[in-house]
Amino acid sequence: MTTHPHPVDHELIRAAAHVARTRCRGDNHTMAAAARACDGRIVTAVNAYHFTGGPCAELVLIGAAAAQGAYELDTIVAVGDRDRGVVPPCGRCRQVLLDYFPALKVIVGAGDRLRTVPITGLLPEGYVWADHQLDTGQATPLGTS
Repeated sequence: MTTHPHPVDHELIRAAAHVARTRCRGDNHTMAAAARACDGRIVTAVNAYHFTGGPCAELVLIGAAAAQGAYELDTIVAVGDRDRGVVPPCGRCRQVLLDYFPALKVIVGAGDRLRTVPITGLLPEGYVWADHQLDTGQATPLGTS
């Protein structure tokens, strides 16, 4: 099987890096994310760190995109402040991104190893919420099938 790599969207990386460099200040905002909507727009966001577990930049971006009417995202990238470069999404973000955008592509890696991969490649055997919901018309108790 031959896989065709997705091109790396360097404009998206630059957008996230610019936000990380210019908007991330102190410990409350340390990560920036940028996503390209399917209509071509770029949406950006920063994390909202809090000791209780504030949302990552990728999750803030989902809300920011919706607020701008961008409900379908094509590609996303996260970049750390202080020139830390591209940072892969954490496990929670991988799951949420998969649930919201199962065809999403994610930019990961560093330097000449940057690559764009499907979200499903970052979360193999992922839990797809919709696949595990009861069909109320055909539900049977456990062990009685």
